[in-house]
Amino acid sequence: MAAILIRGGHLIDPSSGVDAPRDILLNEGRVSAVDAPGKIKHAGAEIIDAKGLVVAPGLVDIHVHLREPGQGYKETIASGTAAAAAGGFTTVCAMPNTVPVNDSPETTRWILAPERGASIRVFPIAAATRGSMGDALTEYGSLKAAGAVAVTDDGKPILGDAIMREALTTAARMNLPVIQHAEDTRLTGGCSMNAGALAFKLGLRGMPIEAESGLVERDLRLLAQVKDARAHLHVAHLSTKAALDAVKRARRNGLRVTCEVAPHHFILTEEAVSQYDTRAKMNPPLRAEADRAAMIEGILEGAVDAIATDHAPHAAHEKEQEFERAPNGITGLESALGLSISVLHGRHRMPLGRVISLLSTQPANVLCLKGRGSLAVGAFADVVIFDPAKKWVFKAIDSRSKSKNTPFDGWEMTGQVLTTISEGRVVYRRS
Repeated sequence: MAAILIRGGHLIDPSSGVDAPRDILLNEGRVSAVDAPGKIKHAGAEIIDAKGLVVAPGLVDIHVHLREPGQGYKETIASGTAAAAAGGFTTVCAMPNTVPVNDSPETTRWILAPERGASIRVFPIAAATRGSMGDALTEYGSLKAAGAVAVTDDGKPILGDAIMREALTTAARMNLPVIQHAEDTRLTGGCSMNAGALAFKLGLRGMPIEAESGLVERDLRLLAQVKDARAHLHVAHLSTKAALDAVKRARRNGLRVTCEVAPHHFILTEEAVSQYDTRAKMNPPLRAEADRAAMIEGILEGAVDAIATDHAPHAAHEKEQEFERAPNGITGLESALGLSISVLHGRHRMPLGRVISLLSTQPANVLCLKGRGSLAVGAFADVVIFDPAKKWVFKAIDSRSKSKNTPFDGWEMTGQVLTTISEGRVVYRRS
């Protein structure tokens, strides 16, 4: 593997507090040196000129659906990671709601096999219960040994109090986070959007915010009962103010709880589905303006631990049907950085370093992905190089994902990825 010297760029590395001009040397898959401009000499290294550009740790997405095994017509591990690389991601964590569900070491190892053609690092997240049916726990120790970094039944909630308490207790012994899809499905059956006046106007059944916040509050009560400092609850794709407030209260009480928010939940509102646009149909659904604003406030004040895309590809024929019949989910890997910079940095004046931290350093920390989300010497050579001022238009037709189901098609964004390097290999260059 040839050494790479990235020269003349502005390094933003939240993990080490660097926000300054720096050169960086990558060698044998690791960060070998970081120094002032012109100080690093390495004969034979490939030179990447980053003048006028930001050099940052590769982005880390802890919530993606790569659809394999079993649904390769929507996405493959190869196509999904290619899309991730184009978006500046060097690490993605794959959810287990595949066919079959990833509830065994064998499936976990299958996902990690070189034959899958991943262009960046994939970390599987295994099912918390067998078949994600919510009845009996999977073998957490064996799954962790096979490569799983967390457990979840994402796509479905763990509804039973006893089984959720058991999951938190068992996962704590294994030092694994439990990720919860916070939706009380007893309140959302047959629902396809956020509950409220717009749902009534459109003639659609709505999901009440209590379906999310109520389950988060239940989980936090159970977490408090575990009495193990290692117990870690992570709330996926949080979308309501009430749920975020519950997380903040729990932290003040010393509980180990983290949460993520997706770009669509801090940018869009339920108005995006006012024309029955299935590209904006997702679960949790797009909420009212008050909840969207609360997600922004939570991000700005530091209450949100990570931005995660919940990349959920679907085939065109699945989305091109009646709103209530269409599946939930949107793609998001190639638009996340541009949207986050445009909205959080451009509109809300969040420092660029904090945006990078939410997309890289902090999500890596949430799932204890050692050596990721950092450009300190010795860390993995995972790098994204982007132009922070470049305005560009995201076109779904050009996406490297097999699926094009996104409400952000045609949006102008600021901040364009030019080069992505994964463990010392250039995996994306913008031509």
